[in-house]
Amino acid sequence: MNTDKIYAEAIVNEYSKKNASKVVALKKLDRKAKLPAEVFTYCFGIVCALVAGTGMCLSMGVVGDGSTVFTALGIVVGIIGFVGAAVNYPIYRKILKSSKEKYAGDIIRLANEIAGEED
Repeated sequence: MNTDKIYAEAIVNEYSKKNASKVVALKKLDRKAKLPAEVFTYCFGIVCALVAGTGMCLSMGVVGDGSTVFTALGIVVGIIGFVGAAVNYPIYRKILKSSKEKYAGDIIRLANEIAGEED
């Protein structure tokens, strides 16, 4: 086994011009289908965590004057944050499903082309 030859071929492959293959296009389409759901989920989850944290701070008296009004407000705000975090995953699934339906035709067509070439 000539390791120098393998190393040289790896270097040549790294610097040679790459043709955009159908597999790369398929991966890009898959990523394009999943990206909106992931971006929304992360952003919404962060906001819900911040809302829940603010509610906890209000209820424990870290923020505000520690009165009963702020404690009650903190409990309500915290519950809103926790409910938002709880519905985050079902919302993600719904957005992902609609996005996959949008790109399904292109992805299936391209996948069938790739599978047909390998035969």
